Amino acid sequence: MELYPILFTPILKEKIWGGKKLKEKLNKTKAGSTCGESWEISGIEGDVSVVKNGFLKGNNLSELLEIYMGDLVGEEIFEKFGTEFPLLFKYIDASELLSIQVHPDDKLAKERHQAYGKTEMWYVLDADKNSEIITGFNTELNKQSYLKAFNNGELEQILNKEKVKKSDAFLIPSGRVHAIGKGILLAEIQQSSDITYRIYDWDRLDKNRNGRELHTDLALDALDFKTYDSYRIDYSPKNNDSSNLIDSPYFTCNILKLDKSIETDYYNLDSFVVYMCVEGEFSVQLDNGTKEFIKTGETVLIPAVANTVTLSPNTSATLLEIFIKPKKTNNDN
Repeated sequence: MELYPILFTPILKEKIWGGKKLKEKLNKTKAGSTCGESWEISGIEGDVSVVKNGFLKGNNLSELLEIYMGDLVGEEIFEKFGTEFPLLFKYIDASELLSIQVHPDDKLAKERHQAYGKTEMWYVLDADKNSEIITGFNTELNKQSYLKAFNNGELEQILNKEKVKKSDAFLIPSGRVHAIGKGILLAEIQQSSDITYRIYDWDRLDKNRNGRELHTDLALDALDFKTYDSYRIDYSPKNNDSSNLIDSPYFTCNILKLDKSIETDYYNLDSFVVYMCVEGEFSVQLDNGTKEFIKTGETVLIPAVANTVTLSPNTSATLLEIFIKPKKTNNDN
């Protein structure tokens, strides 16, 4: 039987900072009152996504990779990652400010954890008035000046804060200090890694009245102390066409705003494609005739063997389109 647009059962995670937006705005009907994350597609050990539609229903992502290999993810991607799915897709609801944290790069993560590092991207779906995120530092630092501020209780004063609104997007490379602020609902695309170094958690206590573990020393070697001219992704969306948000070595993310049907050609891509429906509803049909209807808050995986995909909005829809460009494709451009 032929591969088709694959949907997975969301993996819902309660968090002390979670809220109700995943349920109220993204149709996660089984989410609790403090649900902070919905893992949409995951190959992380212990949290491997399970198919919820079609003849593959009940099989998990690792089993699909063992059977379909490059047909599912692309030949070059399968050659590199094998049965490890290379990306993790989430929706995050922060009803409270998250901890200040940093992720290691591939080199440091391999040395310490035999794992991949974590570069990630955020796309804001909803934000309360005056909501902000922390991303990077607001002044040039080194280890010594950073530690001085940290030990003097002045960490917050050296962090760069950005006001956010719906449709804002940010790249968070490995090494960049960051935190999602209160009142923000966002989509997160990231390398398949669950390694986080928590730097500070606002003296917050868990349900057992204990402070959460901090990783001050581990974070020190991971941090990028530079400042940058801009931390926000600048983009100009076009109706019924892919508009690029990020082209990184780890993934490409485009945004699609649809008010009519379009056909997209993936013949030369050699990669799976993931659509995250951040607004509206649409149907997706592959060139083999298989079809699925996707609602707000749902995420669908298009197998690499699909050559053309037809997207048809129900009035209108906004999608994030994510894939990995093979190196041979990057070299040809």
